[in-house]
Amino acid sequence: MDSVGKKSMKNQNQRAGLIQRLRCSVQNYDWGKRGHDSQVARLSAFNSDSGINPEKSYAEFWMGTHESGPSFLIRNSDENNGFFPIGSEITSLKDWVSKNPNVLGEKVIQKWGSDLPFLFKVLSVGKALSIQAHPDKDLAKILHKLMPNVYKDANHKPEMALATTHFEALCGFINLKELKVVLDNVPEIEELVGSEEAKKVSGITDLDEEEKVKSALRSLFTHLMLASKEMITTVITKMKDRLHVESQARLLTEKEQLVLQLVKQYPTDVGVISAFFLNHVKLNPGEALYIGANEPHAYIFGECVECMATSDNVVRAGLTPKHMDVQTLCSMLSYKQGYPDILQGVAMGPYVTRYLPPFDEFEVDRCQLPQGESAEFPAVPGPSIFVVTFGEGIMYASNVQGDVITEGDVLFAPANIRIRITGASELQIYRAGVSSMFFQAS
Repeated sequence: MDSVGKKSMKNQNQRAGLIQRLRCSVQNYDWGKRGHDSQVARLSAFNSDSGINPEKSYAEFWMGTHESGPSFLIRNSDENNGFFPIGSEITSLKDWVSKNPNVLGEKVIQKWGSDLPFLFKVLSVGKALSIQAHPDKDLAKILHKLMPNVYKDANHKPEMALATTHFEALCGFINLKELKVVLDNVPEIEELVGSEEAKKVSGITDLDEEEKVKSALRSLFTHLMLASKEMITTVITKMKDRLHVESQARLLTEKEQLVLQLVKQYPTDVGVISAFFLNHVKLNPGEALYIGANEPHAYIFGECVECMATSDNVVRAGLTPKHMDVQTLCSMLSYKQGYPDILQGVAMGPYVTRYLPPFDEFEVDRCQLPQGESAEFPAVPGPSIFVVTFGEGIMYASNVQGDVITEGDVLFAPANIRIRITGASELQIYRAGVSSMFFQAS
């Protein structure tokens, strides 16, 4: 098909008021992969017809209505497609949705008002993100009121990371047995927190109540995170030297190897030591990790599709040059222990897998289409956002003529629109939408 024909097809669905193409925002945080190594950079370049700076970090590609990284509807420069006043180049998705709330569907409006309840992202992680947690709704309201310049909204932020490459993260506290081993094998921790704090944990047995375990862990972790910068720097240096010596006589554990990697990235940061307290999670492509409120986590390396409630609230306490609120983080954590649940997804057909975390705001579909094959997304009572991460295909909305979609395209589909996609080549596309469990329960 020639370029004129493709352009004509690309305009069909927009003119019909069904599918809206989006130009999306990119975040250039320091931890992002650089230049062409970053999937975020490549998607952003295709999405906005821009170049890639090989020296620049490209960390997050945002698709949604959050003011920290808004998406915009694309207006064709050669014609007025019916949604934009003459002379207007672009309008934000947030403004358009607020003026056309019917695109969200009645149940979504009743629950969340005239805004998109989820935020969709692609992440390219080149080095570890901060040790962080996201507040629940009650705490989010308080933090937003107290420090609106830091906590920019009053919403909670449950989230899910779906790996698109090998992906590593720290998430949740290790169990009691593992923690005791850590205290025995990492003497630098006791040096930081003191012997009395270490004994509180080592003296606990399996017969003790859960609250006693949580209380001991809370006290130990808080003492660690609040240690002086001077002590932290001294202890990290001692630990690094010890591990280098021991590596000559034995194979270091995976966690020890990870900690040495973190030392190179953040040589004087308490997050290096706190990594011993958290589960080291490794995801294969197609596996997902979900994180509720008040759970500690940090992404380490790899690329993923991420979805969350529409919020940018992050309480940080390590592995970051950004603002840290250590006292708030230590007080808000749930201190639950154990390895996190990993979602493998549920097959919705031969080419579509659905990931459904226990949150109302969102679900994610992963669609991998061979050339010439098709997948259907039935009409649902809420909105969807699609992002093409590889290949080319045709998207059909209800009975409207097909629309060419290619890598970097992001498309908003209103509620109650049936979508069918055919691969013109091998095609990979992800969809975010409101949780189907929410609609079943409401």
